[in-house]
Amino acid sequence: MDIINLVNNLSPEMYLRLKSAVETGKWPEGTEVAQAQRESAMHIVMAYQSKILKSDDIMTVGADGQIVNKSKRELKTQFASNSAEQTDVQLDNEIARFSQL
Repeated sequence: MDIINLVNNLSPEMYLRLKSAVETGKWPEGTEVAQAQRESAMHIVMAYQSKILKSDDIMTVGADGQIVNKSKRELKTQFASNSAEQTDVQLDNEIARFSQL
């Protein structure tokens, strides 16, 4: 089967399973991933990120098949905006505080 057809038919759950196997070296149920399996899974994960997720991680494969690296400036901007969003969410979820008399 062609890897592109495989990626197009891959479920998000299976992608997460393969990604976990690549990252940890073990399948979710705990059995070890063989080196050949890990390499194949890595290719599938990278193709899925490229074609389906169009991921903007620090280093990933872009939609054009090229590796995407972010500069320090881009990362700082991304983290600052994520931090500001989290602060807004925390303020929205803040519960009332009362002092005891």
